[in-house]
Amino acid sequence: MLAFFKPRSDKSQPSDASQSPAPAEGTKTQERPKGLGARLKEGLARTRAQLGQRLSGLFSSHGRIDDDLYEELETILLSSDVGVDATQYLLDDLRKRVKREGLSDAAQLQGALQQSLLELLAPLEEPLSVGPQCPFVIMLVGVNGSGKTTTIGKLAKYFQSQGKSVLLAAGDTFRAAAREQLMAWGERNNVAVITQEGGDSAAVIFDAIQAARARGVDVVLADTAGRLPTQLHLMEEIKKVKRVINKADPSAPHEVLLVLDANTGQNGLAQVRSFDDALQVTGLVLTKLDGTAKGGVIAAIAKLRRIPVRFVGVGETMDDLRPFTAREFVEALFE
Repeated sequence: MLAFFKPRSDKSQPSDASQSPAPAEGTKTQERPKGLGARLKEGLARTRAQLGQRLSGLFSSHGRIDDDLYEELETILLSSDVGVDATQYLLDDLRKRVKREGLSDAAQLQGALQQSLLELLAPLEEPLSVGPQCPFVIMLVGVNGSGKTTTIGKLAKYFQSQGKSVLLAAGDTFRAAAREQLMAWGERNNVAVITQEGGDSAAVIFDAIQAARARGVDVVLADTAGRLPTQLHLMEEIKKVKRVINKADPSAPHEVLLVLDANTGQNGLAQVRSFDDALQVTGLVLTKLDGTAKGGVIAAIAKLRRIPVRFVGVGETMDDLRPFTAREFVEALFE
């Protein structure tokens, strides 16, 4: 049975109560949100130690640019999950820059590498913009544990901060904890949730779209059950969910967001490939960058598929889900 969960609207509730994230997946509170650059640099500390600091040490310890330097650079990039294709691209581009700009000192390579990396990642910088469709339907997909449900809760607050009304669809009907968690986010953000105990994910999302249309809601955030790319029958099911969404609204889903856990490193590439082949992914959310040294995987993704990175997660608080900015990301990787 489908259920419409409407959070209480208690005017006597303290005004900052809706600003607090739901107490799920280890979410913590933070007294003051930091500036984007500072928080991003803090969140990427582990990746910077693995990549940025090692690169700085490499460039400062070598005198001249030679084959040994390139070999050591290749090792550092590969061990930071930059990936074979992206690593080869960066090395080739560096060699061209060295020749074109007449570089000879190893110390000069750091700036050249930053510029090469920036140019590689810049095409991924394309902020998510809610179009004129009402409701604007965003379908979120990914494997179990990637942070989909928490991302939905944070996105709800993000869109609310832009003056948009939001409705959540608890389409992960296979995991009771996912429904409970989404309802907790709905309660904290004062957002309605369409839910069902077990049953068909597509039916829940279909009803959510209908409810949003009837109520004039701007954005529908649709959760889906986590699945591995190797689970072909489940991938077929999620394709069915997308088809049902399209029946509810021929122009929907207007965005298909793939949520990737940065800790998976190169395994994330297989997820990008499989979900994109099945669903034509329109954007990525890279979560948990603060807990991994594998942030270089974003470069590997850039060489695999030019799918926009809509948001990056660099912490556990509401403000730690940020729109991706290529320059700030690259600057945060280096000392």
